[in-house]
Amino acid sequence: MAGGVRGAEPAIIGKARAYLGPEAALNSVRTLHYIGTVVTTDPADPKKETRAAVEILLEKPDRQRVTITTEAAIEATGLDGYDAWTRTTSTADRSKWSQTLLGADQIKRLRANTWEHMAFFRGLEQRGGRVEDLGTATVDGIACRKVAFIHQPNIIFYRYFDIAGGRVVYSETDAGVTIREQGEIYTNGIRFPKSIITVQKNASGQSQTVALTFDRVIVNEPFAPEVFAVPALLSR
Repeated sequence: MAGGVRGAEPAIIGKARAYLGPEAALNSVRTLHYIGTVVTTDPADPKKETRAAVEILLEKPDRQRVTITTEAAIEATGLDGYDAWTRTTSTADRSKWSQTLLGADQIKRLRANTWEHMAFFRGLEQRGGRVEDLGTATVDGIACRKVAFIHQPNIIFYRYFDIAGGRVVYSETDAGVTIREQGEIYTNGIRFPKSIITVQKNASGQSQTVALTFDRVIVNEPFAPEVFAVPALLSR
């Protein structure tokens, strides 16, 4: 891999943004609403899969809610600034639920994840992070520019951009999670992925694949603040 550059915004960022859509369209995004399905493999037996409905709500600068619904349960994870939580509710009996507040490390990762979805590669320095051009690399036979988006020393997204067109060919994280985007959905003049496929290994070295496939992406839908807020602990 050829040498990289630190300091000024890597030139590939402008090309990557142009690939996704016009600057005016990208800059106008305030909220995103993804609707689709998620298929998760069993690390012990990749042939075993769990399918669920998924909704992802994102709001600048630091709100997120992911809801995964199966026949057995509804699992929601929310981020509201510096508060984050998970709540699992029985599908059959909504009075049966459990709720947990997330710790500082999990909150930092959720905040980074929200930025990665909403910022379209620009402005990380304004949040105390930095972007580093790590030079050229070849992925799937495609000449790419490798760029590190460093939110924290231990929270890093590496994006491999097609030098010719700016498309994200491949991504990985500091934790070894690999991310590939497939297909396209055009909404409000912006190109969104149809599918996002992540692969990560557990402590035993077994791989687990999580495949998100979206049916719709809604841009700038208004959300009520309580959608992201920590749910009240009502009596059961």
